[in-house]
Amino acid sequence: MAKRKKIVMGNWKMNLTVPESTVLLEKLKKEMPGNVSSEVVLLPTFVDIYRAAEEAKGTKLLLGAQNVAEEEKGAYTGEVSILALKGFVKYVLVGHSERRNIFGENDKVVAKKAEIVVRHDMVPVICIGETLHEREDGLSKVVTLSQLEASCKHLTGEEIAESVIAYEPVWAIGTGQVCDEKEAEKMAADIRGLIHSLYGEKAAEKVRILYGGSVTGKSAKEMKAAKNIDGLLVGGASLDHKEFTAIVKNYSSEISVKKG
Repeated sequence: MAKRKKIVMGNWKMNLTVPESTVLLEKLKKEMPGNVSSEVVLLPTFVDIYRAAEEAKGTKLLLGAQNVAEEEKGAYTGEVSILALKGFVKYVLVGHSERRNIFGENDKVVAKKAEIVVRHDMVPVICIGETLHEREDGLSKVVTLSQLEASCKHLTGEEIAESVIAYEPVWAIGTGQVCDEKEAEKMAADIRGLIHSLYGEKAAEKVRILYGGSVTGKSAKEMKAAKNIDGLLVGGASLDHKEFTAIVKNYSSEISVKKG
């Protein structure tokens, strides 16, 4: 089985104007090491994507979208279709905890979004994770795995193998609390185990699992040791070019650091 390629994603959320995102991209292009072993993916707002795609041309930086409509086209005012994203992004977040908890997206909606992303030859990043209340009630594993099974129900084993699963404990997002490496690794192992049970060994070995939740340069280095975690989904720290570059450097094992 080929080694899974690591990936670091920076979710800019509802931050940065187009000029501000352009400045951040220019800084990242200058500071990001040229020989990073991880894929580096940036997720700007929808209005930033076109300009960001222009800025990323000729670099190893990839783009993703923070969300997508569950329907391909139609009378859905304010939504962004998968067709509008085609050619600009490789990855699409579906089911981010903020979409689930603030906008009320349930597993059925997330499953439809994951399906439409796959059908258009892009990679869904399927987000799952428990709240603080669920964690305190000892329901972390039950909640997380049930979200995963329901959110993947329209995908085949081959499609799951090419997808990305992001474990983002809600209690650790934007709170400064970081799920430690051992706890995150255990959940990632449980996620991989469920994929094995549902879709077989090949899918379980190939699917990439990310950790997200108050990631810093320091915690990125610690997460590198987790064998079932293949990458990081970074929130607030991705808005700071120095911190995000440090995260990528610390998480990547084969890097060429620029001198001078």
